[in-house]
Amino acid sequence: MLSYAEARRKVIEVTGALGHRPARETLELARAFGRVLAQPIPADRDYPPFDRSTRDGFAVKAADAAVEGVTLACIGECKAGSGFAGSVGPSQCVEIMTGAAVPAGADAVVMVEYARMAGGRVTIERVAERGQNIVPQGKEARAGQELLAAGTRLGVAEMSLAAQVGTPRVTVFARPRVAVLSTGDEVVDIATTPAPLQIRNSNGLALGTLAALAGAEPISLGNAADNRDELRRGIERGLEADLLVLSGGVSKGKYDLVEEILAESGAEIFFDAVAIRPGQPTVFGRCHGKPVLGLPGNPISSMVTFELFAVPAIDILSGAAPQALPILHARLAHAVRERGTLTRFLPAQVRERQGEAKVSLLSWQGSGDVAALAQANAFLVVPPEKSEWVAGEWAMVLLRRGYGGGWC
Repeated sequence: MLSYAEARRKVIEVTGALGHRPARETLELARAFGRVLAQPIPADRDYPPFDRSTRDGFAVKAADAAVEGVTLACIGECKAGSGFAGSVGPSQCVEIMTGAAVPAGADAVVMVEYARMAGGRVTIERVAERGQNIVPQGKEARAGQELLAAGTRLGVAEMSLAAQVGTPRVTVFARPRVAVLSTGDEVVDIATTPAPLQIRNSNGLALGTLAALAGAEPISLGNAADNRDELRRGIERGLEADLLVLSGGVSKGKYDLVEEILAESGAEIFFDAVAIRPGQPTVFGRCHGKPVLGLPGNPISSMVTFELFAVPAIDILSGAAPQALPILHARLAHAVRERGTLTRFLPAQVRERQGEAKVSLLSWQGSGDVAALAQANAFLVVPPEKSEWVAGEWAMVLLRRGYGGGWC
C-alpha cells in the first residue's frame, strides 16, 4: 500500500504524462483571479522608474549628515507624482514624501522623525548613510524583465503586479473540466426529502465546490445507483471531461463496483488503497487518456483525498505546476494519543494563542461526521511512526480548503 506522498507523486506523474494541452483565452485582468497564465508578463519599464523615497523626511547628501546635529538649508519640497526641478547642493536638503522621486544631488533620505525644521532650516538628529530609505531605479525590476512566467496561477499579488506593469487583459489557459459523480442507492438529491434510510448528496456539492476553488470548472453528474449499467453510463459521461472524480463505491463490499467497472471500461489502475485514515480505499487510474479518481463515500474521507490527489491533477490540467500541500506546523494545545499503522488526518482547529499557532483536536464520530468538520479549519496530520504526543510539541497541520472562516 502506498503512502499518501507516494500516491500523490503517482497522480502527478501519470497526469503530467498525459500531455494535456489546455486551450487559451483572453480575459480582462479583473476577471482572471485564480486563472493560469498562458503567456509571460514582462515589466514595461524599470521599477521603480526613478530613485524612490521609502519614507517621509528630507533628501540630503549623506556626506552633509555624517554627524548628528548638523543643520541644513531646506530649499524646497518634493511630493509623490511631482518631482523637484532643482538639485540638492552642499549643506542643503529637500523635504520629501514617501513614493516621491529623490532629487538630483541627494543620495539619502532622513526620516522626518529624526529631523527638526525651523525657519527654513533642518537639524538632522541621526547620522545618514548613503542610499538609506531609497530604492534605486530598476532595483525591483528592469524594463523587459519577465515578472510572471507562463504557468503562474494569478493570486491577488500577481494580479496587482500585472496591473502595475500595464496589463489590463491577460491570456490564460482554459479551466479544466472536472466531472463529479457520486454513487450509492442510498443517495438522493439535496432538494429531496430523504426516506429514513437515505442521505442527501452532500458529496457532489462539496467536491464540485472544491474543484472550483482549485481552479477547475466542475460538472455535476449527479448520482449513480449501485447498478452496473447506470454506473457505466455515468463513467462514460464523466470521461468526456478532463478529470473524473467519483465518490463512493470504492471499498471491498458487494456493491462497491467502481474499480470493477473502470477495469471493464479499459482503465489502468495505478493504486486502489493508500495508507491513510480517513481515505484508505482511494482508487486512481487512467481511462481513455483521462485521469480518474475514485474517492471514498464518507464526506471527510472524500474531502481529505480530494485535497491530496485531485488538486495536484487539477493544477497540471490547468497548465500549472502542482503546488505543495498547504501544510504548516503548530504546537499541540493538549496531549494526543493515536495508535495505528496509517497516517491520520484528524479534524482540528488552529488558533493563535500568545503569539503562537496552537492546534486542538476536535471530537468527531468518524469520517461521516460533517458537523464536526464544519468546526475545523485544518487536519492534524499524525504519522504512523508516532502514537503519543505531549502538549506543546510541534505537529504538522493540513489547512482545510474552503474553510468559511478564512483560507480557501
